[in-house]
Amino acid sequence: METQLYQIKDPEKDAAILQKAAEILRRGGLVVFPTETVYGLGGDATNQNAAMAIYAAKGRPSDNPLIIHVATPTEAEPYAVTSDTYYRLARHFMPGPLTVILPKKDTIPLSVTGGLDTVAIRCPDHAVARALIQAAGVPIAAPSANRSGKPSPTCAAHAAEDLTGRVDMILDGGDCEVGLESTIVKLEGDRGILLRPGAVTPEDLRRIIPNLSIAPAVTAALGEGERVLSPGMKYRHYAPTAPLVLLEGEETHVRAFLIEKAGEAGVGILCFDEEIPVMPKNATLFPVGKRADLETQAHRLFAALREADATPHLERLYAHLPPMEGLGLALYNRAIRAAAHTILHVT
Repeated sequence: METQLYQIKDPEKDAAILQKAAEILRRGGLVVFPTETVYGLGGDATNQNAAMAIYAAKGRPSDNPLIIHVATPTEAEPYAVTSDTYYRLARHFMPGPLTVILPKKDTIPLSVTGGLDTVAIRCPDHAVARALIQAAGVPIAAPSANRSGKPSPTCAAHAAEDLTGRVDMILDGGDCEVGLESTIVKLEGDRGILLRPGAVTPEDLRRIIPNLSIAPAVTAALGEGERVLSPGMKYRHYAPTAPLVLLEGEETHVRAFLIEKAGEAGVGILCFDEEIPVMPKNATLFPVGKRADLETQAHRLFAALREADATPHLERLYAHLPPMEGLGLALYNRAIRAAAHTILHVT
């Protein structure tokens, strides 16, 4: 398959490109497009064959549900059974990095939902993404635009590395603002279950859903035989090629451990900016931002993992174990999956 690549920043000026992409979607093809979180691998969410093409392009298990993207929250109506709680969330967080799981209608094939009777709805906060949905005239089913298991793409070049020759078109809209996939919450009446943390934090959600609970799989491995309820719940996900080890313990102990390991051949360090001056001069470092700057760490995490993949002869990566509060919970969730839950306590 020949993959077309277009730069697109202004939906009005680049309307002809968007129409070309929309036609690809309507005929069942695949288009990679930017969102504020990560790049998405899009197909017509009402087309069973398009969903199967997405799974094939990613090498993704077909029991792993896809998120459907709509241009406005009300456009969910033909595809999902909405509720007052959904619209309260929409008023506060849409467009934005929030996905809401609702009972599905028959307009969405089971191939899109991984065989589940629910559907994941998201309204992205990105002008190109919403313009593409409007031009296509259909909701767009889209997981992250990477090969399954690899770090998610936060720029078009990352998506092109994985999917050139597997998709019809890639729309390059620049770097993603957030850098981590959307928060996913499943609604059950007036209750909610957080299935994947993101930039919309549990604290944010509890302003709307006071009795929000957090699924055990957010911080632990998916249980044996446990069904995947949302994207990102698989045991090993977002993983770099070199095994990643997460470090917990007192800051001084962890820093001393990193300084020692950074001098070894074949070792890479995902480090805080403050740690760079104390590292050995021959160290292979992948800075992720300042210790207190969780937003920059979220923006940098997947890009740093991809930079590590592009570095020859790396045999092991070390990184700090993120905190489990606020945006830190989203970082923790991605990091433990990237590390296959390998955590070392440093004393």
